[in-house]
Amino acid sequence: MNDLSWSAAWHIARRDLHQRFRGLRLLLVCLMLGVGALAAIGSLTGAIRNELASQGQEILGGDLQVEVWQRPLNAAELAFLTPHGTVSRGLRIPAMVTAGDLAASVEMKAVDANWPLYGQFTLADGTKAAAPPKGCTWLSKDTSERLNVTKGNTIQVGSAQLKVCGIVGTEPDRLGEGFNLGPTMIVDFETPAQAGLTAPGAFYETKTRLRIEDGTSALDLKQEAEKRFANAGLEFKTSDKASPGAERFVSQMGEFLTLVGLAALVIAGIGIGGGVASYLDARRASIATLKILGATSRDIARIYALQVGTAALAGAGIGLIAGVCVTPLLTHALSALLPVRGGILFDPLALLRAAAFGLLVALVFAAPPILRARNYPAMALMRERVAPLVQAWRPAALPVILGLGGIIALVLIGSPQKLLSGGFLLGAALLLGLLALLGRGIRALAARAPRPKSPILRAALANIYRPGASTPALVTALGFGLSAFVLLAAVQTSLDANIARSVPERAPDYFMLDVPPDRVDVLNTLVEQAVPGTKIRTEPTLRGAVLAYGPEDRPTVVADLDKLPEGAWALRGERGLTYADSLPEGNSITQGTWWPENYTGEPLVSVDQDLADILGLKIGDILRISLLGTERQARIANFRQIDWESLGFNNVFVFSPNALEDAPHNLAATLDFPDGAVSDAATGPLLRQLVAAFPASSVIEVGPILKEARTILDQVGTAILAAASVAVLAGIAVLLGALAAARAARRYDTVILRVLGASRRQLVLMQLAEFGLLALILGCVALLLGGTMGWLVITQLFAFDWLPDWPRVLAVLGAGVALVLAFALGTSLPLLKAKPAQSLRTL
Repeated sequence: MNDLSWSAAWHIARRDLHQRFRGLRLLLVCLMLGVGALAAIGSLTGAIRNELASQGQEILGGDLQVEVWQRPLNAAELAFLTPHGTVSRGLRIPAMVTAGDLAASVEMKAVDANWPLYGQFTLADGTKAAAPPKGCTWLSKDTSERLNVTKGNTIQVGSAQLKVCGIVGTEPDRLGEGFNLGPTMIVDFETPAQAGLTAPGAFYETKTRLRIEDGTSALDLKQEAEKRFANAGLEFKTSDKASPGAERFVSQMGEFLTLVGLAALVIAGIGIGGGVASYLDARRASIATLKILGATSRDIARIYALQVGTAALAGAGIGLIAGVCVTPLLTHALSALLPVRGGILFDPLALLRAAAFGLLVALVFAAPPILRARNYPAMALMRERVAPLVQAWRPAALPVILGLGGIIALVLIGSPQKLLSGGFLLGAALLLGLLALLGRGIRALAARAPRPKSPILRAALANIYRPGASTPALVTALGFGLSAFVLLAAVQTSLDANIARSVPERAPDYFMLDVPPDRVDVLNTLVEQAVPGTKIRTEPTLRGAVLAYGPEDRPTVVADLDKLPEGAWALRGERGLTYADSLPEGNSITQGTWWPENYTGEPLVSVDQDLADILGLKIGDILRISLLGTERQARIANFRQIDWESLGFNNVFVFSPNALEDAPHNLAATLDFPDGAVSDAATGPLLRQLVAAFPASSVIEVGPILKEARTILDQVGTAILAAASVAVLAGIAVLLGALAAARAARRYDTVILRVLGASRRQLVLMQLAEFGLLALILGCVALLLGGTMGWLVITQLFAFDWLPDWPRVLAVLGAGVALVLAFALGTSLPLLKAKPAQSLRTL
């Protein structure tokens, strides 16, 4: 007999396919969750990357930016830039602003008449503006409210009086500025010098931007400048990398969220396989009838492939719509962190990729049961309840291999971290294989285990290994679902712990910058009188860039490195430097010895142990730095372990005093009030006194900064938890599907046991005993597998410390096990209501 045409097969498939996809709803739900997650994640990360790429000039404020600390660009450096276009000079410095008896810390941003080179600055009232006139300032809304000033009022900063001429609205280069120590205050470029804030040793940063107008490539110009001014301590950025921190964050977060989406799809794939197998099992009479009427194996495959394919397309389509509809929520949550506009995001490439992932996963997991069904003879299908068929894998090998190849290609082509993504896929495949082997192993062990005396336990054990038992499928589905619960709980609690450690509850109450060394006694006296018992620490503060490191005869030159070693962030641009006679508080020597007090020999330096390990440094190696445009060298005397959990003074490099003390510099100070002393009454008057006594210094309140940091990190954690919940929902759907499939397979057994006299209570206890035993074994396996995968995500992807909250992880796992038992009980109850006579007639 000839095979049916595709149109004829579709006619039969459509008539048999329920309009609400009854029987295929698990496939529909699983695909919707997985595709929806990938669609939302891909659209969001794509939109952010597009914004970073298309608005690079606006975010950076130019085509090329040159940063340097504690000095402006000199004549030679400016002369290098000016022939290529328009130059805009800028400066950033923390400052204190007062109005009457009120004071506030701000981040002063000084700009010249050419600012902004790209984009448009607007005031809060919508007026377009540029650099403020001399004697004026654009003040942030927060600062104006704190000082109780409005447009037209006068404020004091350093030794200068400024008129508030407007309230800051939108800054085109805000994201490129990085983290601020206070609200923004925009002034004319000359104002900081006139206010006495930029005296030698003051802690400020200049940012000079260039709009290229002669056609020179920004990258070529950057490379030429780096060679010409290699030892000047300059840091260069181009508009294609306007915000490296944001790009790194987007890359890491996007990669993690994509892996979460893929995990949801893999979990969903298990549900798809189980759902399709259960659907075809329920259709075995129809398949047998079609075969008896002359349908070929290829006809069967076409009919049910069309049905499953239709459901898969519907699930993927609903997932795409859901993913797009969710993007406004994601943009609202992350709009304060990243350059992403509100509203619905539509990225055709991301949506196409998400749909392709979903359909390929459906192909991999649905092909085996479909192709297995086409080869069943009619009589075997009629007898399958009591004589299960051998499940051949060869017919499904080709579509499964093609589907896996497509998934791997999609992952590797679109992933910035191909090794990690490839490792995830390999790990998922190994996990599925391991769980499948475990299922077979559990069934084999159950067959050889001693028979319990209790008839209920004996029957429960027999159900695990009896002919036709769905133990392998249940172990795979339940094991993967429980492992996903452990993975997400471990990742979430580790992120929470890292955030809590990075932003500690206890920190100094005030930071002070640019304290003159000769006025430390004045500071001590003033603070002790205002808030007795305050702990004050001071430390010299300088900025410098590492030029070279390693053995003196063959040092590694930083400028010659194509790429910085992973984790060597201290080599990127200028970093904080200090000197000390004694070991800093909270540090401990790991190798070498500290120099003696009043040391006068060869300049020495102490280096963070972690950085030393990354760079392969040894005691006796040299460190060459650029400091205020001059080159200095010191020999490594020791390595230190730093307590980064504190928000006190932590420096990667600490020099002997004779190495740096002759350079112009000021001090930084921390003020740690005694317990119970932090209140408006204690700190308000003190803040005003500090501003009056140290007009050129900056007093930074740590509390508001910590609050803002916690808010940002909480937003990130919420976004991660929301994305991870998709995988949890997929896992729950798979658990339901696996248990529902098991229920369908047990209907015959339940009816026979009822006929033989088993009570409903005994049947329920039998189900709970069987699933309880499986859940106990799989809980232990999930703890190991999920914990291992969580460790890889935290340490390898995010480069964080592995700090899971094991009680919470175990609680989540326990909840998962309880969920399994609750679902098992719930799926068993309808079977108990079945009437044996009626059920036997339909079997």
